[in-house]
Amino acid sequence: MKWALALIPAILITTGAQAQDGAAVFERCAACHTATGAGVPGAFPPLNRDVRTLAARPEGRRYLALVVMVGLIGPLQVEGQTFRNVMPAQSGLDAAAVAAVLNHVGTRISHDGPPFRAFSAAEVAGYAADPGKMGPADLAALHARLAP
Repeated sequence: MKWALALIPAILITTGAQAQDGAAVFERCAACHTATGAGVPGAFPPLNRDVRTLAARPEGRRYLALVVMVGLIGPLQVEGQTFRNVMPAQSGLDAAAVAAVLNHVGTRISHDGPPFRAFSAAEVAGYAADPGKMGPADLAALHARLAP
C-alpha cells in the first residue's frame, strides 16, 4: 500500500488552466471510457448511474476521487457487467482538476440516478491528504461494498 500513498503528492501538482476545465481533463478518460462515457463492454465500465449513485454518498464521493488519484485494479461490477482491467492513477492532476473532471462526468456524462452535487477542490484535497491505506485493489473491493 505504501506505493499508492506515494502517488498522492504527484497528483497535487498544479496544472494551470487545465485544472478548471473538466472537459479537457476528461479527454484522457475518454481514451478508455469513450467520449460519451459509455465505456467498452468487458474492458472499461460506463460512467453513468454508478457515478451518480456513488457521488450521492460521502464514502462514494471519497471513492470516486481516490479512483482518479490512485487508480483501480481488480474485478469491478458495473451495471451488471464485470470488468477486470486496470485504471492507472491520473498523476499530474491537482485537486481542482480532479474535482473538475468528476463534475464534468457528473453533469455532462452521467445522467441517470440521484441529483449530482458538485465536488470542490477543497473536498478532493481532503481525500488526497488522507487516503487511508487505499491502493487500486482496495478501491475495487470498496466499490463492491458501495455500488448500487
